[in-house]
This record gives sequence, C-alpha cells and structure tokens, in this order.
Amino acid sequence: MKRTLLILITLTMLLPLSAFSFEPFVETEQGAIAILSHTYQNGPAPAGGTSTQFDFRNQGGQELLLPFSRYAVGATIAKNHRVWFTYQPLLVETNVTFRTDVKVGENVTGTGPMTFVAGTPMKLLYSFPFYRVSYTYDVLSKVDNAVLGLGVVVQLRNASIRFESLTGGENQLYVSQNLGVVPALAIYSEYSFPFGLTLSADIAGIYASSAFFNGADFEFEGSILDASLRASYDIGNGYSLFGVARFFGGTSNGVSQYDDDDVWTVSSYEYTQNNIATLTASVGLKWSK
Repeated sequence: MKRTLLILITLTMLLPLSAFSFEPFVETEQGAIAILSHTYQNGPAPAGGTSTQFDFRNQGGQELLLPFSRYAVGATIAKNHRVWFTYQPLLVETNVTFRTDVKVGENVTGTGPMTFVAGTPMKLLYSFPFYRVSYTYDVLSKVDNAVLGLGVVVQLRNASIRFESLTGGENQLYVSQNLGVVPALAIYSEYSFPFGLTLSADIAGIYASSAFFNGADFEFEGSILDASLRASYDIGNGYSLFGVARFFGGTSNGVSQYDDDDVWTVSSYEYTQNNIATLTASVGLKWSK
C-alpha cells in the first residue's frame, strides 16, 4: 500500500506546471442490492465435517432486496490523471431460525466447533464496507470525447461476521472480524455525446493466490471484481443525473498465518472461506467542475 501511494504522489508531483489543471467531482448514488450467492465457512480445515459451509442467502435470510449506497469524490488532474476516493457501506442484518445444526469457529471450552442447534432463533450480521483509492491514466487523451484510463486501486476493507443466538445457552455468540488492504487493477472508460449523454464503464479487480502473488508459504486464494455500466445526462451547472448497473463480488478460500491471539475477535481457526456475488441497480447525482 505504501509503495502504491508513493507512486501516486510521485506522478502528481511530476506533472508539468504549464499543463496543470484540476477538475474536481463529487457523486452519490442510492439504490438496491441483490445478493446472488453468499457462502461462509470457518474451522480447522475445509473438509472433515468439523465446520458447516453456511449459505447466507438461502439459509440466512439474505434473499431479499436490500438498500444500497455509494459515494465518491475525486478529480481529473492535468487532463489525463484521474484520482478518486470511493466509500461503499454494506451492512446486512437478518433473523432466521436454523433448521439444521450449524457449526462454526470454536466453542468456549476450545474442544470443538461452536454449534447452534436446529430450532435456534438467530440474529445474523454481515458487514463488509470498503474504502478505496483509485488512479487511472487516460491513454486516449488525443481522442475527443473519449476516455480510456488504466491504473491501480488500493482498497481497505472492514469485514465483520456475527452469529448470535436469541435464546442464550452455552454457544450464544460467534464473531469474526478483520481489517485488510487489497490492491487491484483498474479500468475506467467513457464516451460523451454532444447532446449531453455520457456512457461509461468502471472495472476494478484482481485474482491472487500465495503461489504467485506474494511468495507466502501458506495456502490461500482470493479475488475481487467490481464492474459497472453507467449512463448519465448533463442537466446543466455542472450537475448530471445517472443510472448504474453493477456487479460486485469477492472470494477468499484458504488459511492465513496472520491470526493474532491478542485480538479476541480474530477467528480461532486459520481456515476461512467467504464467497459473495451481488448485483446492484442505482441512480445518482454528480457534480463536476
């Protein structure tokens, strides 16, 4: 992350003063999100029957449309450089009565998984907001009304998962949460028509595994993909209205050595699988100079 931020700062400092321009923008969008699939598992190993692969959508009440929002602020600098900050909250809280036993994490005695038995009324929380800094460079700067930006993304994500029994008992609460930095590649493209319509696409994504990503000696694989199509219309005075269709998803599967016994909400077991795929539809307002 430090290396990426240093590159962005250096690129900005090297811009010729004679060509310097600064065009800020701010945008907000609101809509609905549908969770297409979402599975989670935590335990000592992916196999062996000691933990449950839990389906949050079909077993955990995430089958409904949910509110969605997203916010961004940034600028186009010296015509070709686009830098922006994105915040996307995601908090899903549901209630469900388990129809079968669900085993996750480790019980209070450390002798096996925490078991929420069939018939237990539950409150489930899945929180996965992210903060993202993106940079792209326009490789079509000499083409009128068209942009094709290639660059990088640094994403900071807060992950928090909670299983809570509403009836009490020995196994009442499972919590797993962590904070992580995710680098990715970015593509931003747009084409503006003379009558005020602009079509654009925005993609951020990466696939990584320890085999080639960072030389780690523990097994894991993960990916993120955030891809959107947008149509916007200029309504004057720097404002435009837009509509967006977006796919957002991510996968993680494997073990991690980055557990910390001093942090009580870090999972007791190193193996975790957390895969989610979503589709959003939203409308928004953008102001740009």
